Amino acid sequence: MLLVTMFCYLFFYTGRHNFGWAAKDMAAELHISYTTIGWISFSMLIGYAIGQLINGNLADHFGARRMVPLGAFLSIGANIGISYATDVSVVLVLWALNGYFQSMAWAPGSRLISNWWRPEERGKAFGFYTMAAGSSSAVTYLLSILLLHQDQSWRYLFRLPVLLLLVAAIIFAIVARDKPSDKGYPDTVEHGEDDAETSWKDRYKTVLSNRKFMIASLAIGFQNMARYGLIFWAPVHFLGENWKISPNSLWVTLLMPIGMAIGALTFGNLSDSVFKGNRPRSIAVGMTASAIVALLIFFTHSHHIVLNSILMFCAGFFAYGVQANFWPMSPDLLGRKYTGTGIGIMNMSAYLFAAMGEPILGKILDLTKNTSYVFLAIAVISLICTIVISFVGYTKKEIIPNIKR
Repeated sequence: MLLVTMFCYLFFYTGRHNFGWAAKDMAAELHISYTTIGWISFSMLIGYAIGQLINGNLADHFGARRMVPLGAFLSIGANIGISYATDVSVVLVLWALNGYFQSMAWAPGSRLISNWWRPEERGKAFGFYTMAAGSSSAVTYLLSILLLHQDQSWRYLFRLPVLLLLVAAIIFAIVARDKPSDKGYPDTVEHGEDDAETSWKDRYKTVLSNRKFMIASLAIGFQNMARYGLIFWAPVHFLGENWKISPNSLWVTLLMPIGMAIGALTFGNLSDSVFKGNRPRSIAVGMTASAIVALLIFFTHSHHIVLNSILMFCAGFFAYGVQANFWPMSPDLLGRKYTGTGIGIMNMSAYLFAAMGEPILGKILDLTKNTSYVFLAIAVISLICTIVISFVGYTKKEIIPNIKR
């Protein structure tokens, strides 16, 4: 179940992280500023955040097998619609809707994984799952770079890559099962947890009243703001005034999502082994390193392709890798029963902050005319995340098998 969920999510970002690569030519063709581009990105992230608040709760009721494919199909439709748009308002509305559709995958998939894996292995499982998300960025970056090298219009960035998502969603719908009992295996349940159905109000109340979890949800907001600062503005930074003079510089950006994927797998394992389940400490170490790397990028102003490749790999490795440590905090602190709702609220916070960051970073670019300042902002944001997560004291829960007769 972990593998098929990873496989499906491997292609989800083809319908979301393609926007940064289309931004430069879209801005030129539609005659809009980078600040406006930032607001369009903001609309998607707000749509995603609202969707997380709603769909995380729905995931605890309907399950991933229904919600993930539906979200994929709707997202594909929104992307194709944007590829034919000639008015910025149409792009804005469709991209906002796309954010909501994309939100129908992560929390349901997380609930599925939580149902199939025990707490002592959840860090590793969520590390693999988060690695799939990071790898999805790499896949999207690779396809986008290939299309740009073939001088394809920005519109094809919204048409062709999402076809892979269509195939993956169909396979997921056929293979996936929401919990072990759906395949005839025993389910697991945490101490003190029963199988009684709870109302949507009770699920929200339980999650929102957990102080540690809400502080962690605040911390992931700053982490995701730093992450999306890299995902969206790094392509703009390396496209430069005329990337065709030095086309190899585009390949430097591919190292960032590769670093993200490897970082997620690494931190997922480190939180269970080196940090003995103390996920906040693991996150603090990673985000401190993220700030250091971002400062190095800002101060070096290097045009050396090898050095830039190393720095972009490290930026992705640390800024995104720690996200693998956030997701298992939902079943750890709240219990398996509230995993979908918890991850939905946590991810809502993540994308609300990311949304707020996009127009701000776009404004910084318009004011300074220097994309390097984006990395200075990312360094500050990373340090704030480190400070916030340090206030979360942490203890893992245990579970016992619940054998259903």
